[in-house]
Amino acid sequence: MLVPSAPLIRQISQRSAVPLWLPWPLMHGWVVGALAHAGDDVSGVRATAVAISGPNPFGGAADLVVVAEEQGVGLGAGFAGLDAVDPGEVVRSEPHARVELNGRRVPLWCVDGDPKHAVYAGQSGGHWLWMILYPQTAGALLLEDLGLEDLRDLGREVEMLPYGTPPPWLRPGYDH
Repeated sequence: MLVPSAPLIRQISQRSAVPLWLPWPLMHGWVVGALAHAGDDVSGVRATAVAISGPNPFGGAADLVVVAEEQGVGLGAGFAGLDAVDPGEVVRSEPHARVELNGRRVPLWCVDGDPKHAVYAGQSGGHWLWMILYPQTAGALLLEDLGLEDLRDLGREVEMLPYGTPPPWLRPGYDH
């Protein structure tokens, strides 16, 4: 995970074929705490992750990692604690939640991952969309009308985002 900044967002955006999703408007009391991406110099950025931190509806702190990725990359599955690269067969059942992307409601399915997290996955525009919440009780945030905006489209607003530090559970060597 990388410490976020407006210049880093612009750098990743220029090389990315996938969105950098952020809940928008950003929820009150939440900060952008980390960024991650996967890819190489030839194919460019094939997966992005934006981590935000703020108040848990059930008390204490909460973190949300929103991942957008091409099929077969596995960044979202890695954050979710899965051994596979995609959410599996669960996406064939009835959806458990929805978020709004570009004016349309996108279905999400609850995925069995690390029991300390609430994990949801869906598809939009041919890309996987993952939402990994920590602790598991923070999954209640998806009961709200949550809309996502692509950081690549925000322009100067990226300069005014509240930036923080990466959540502890995303730091290497952290045992939660």
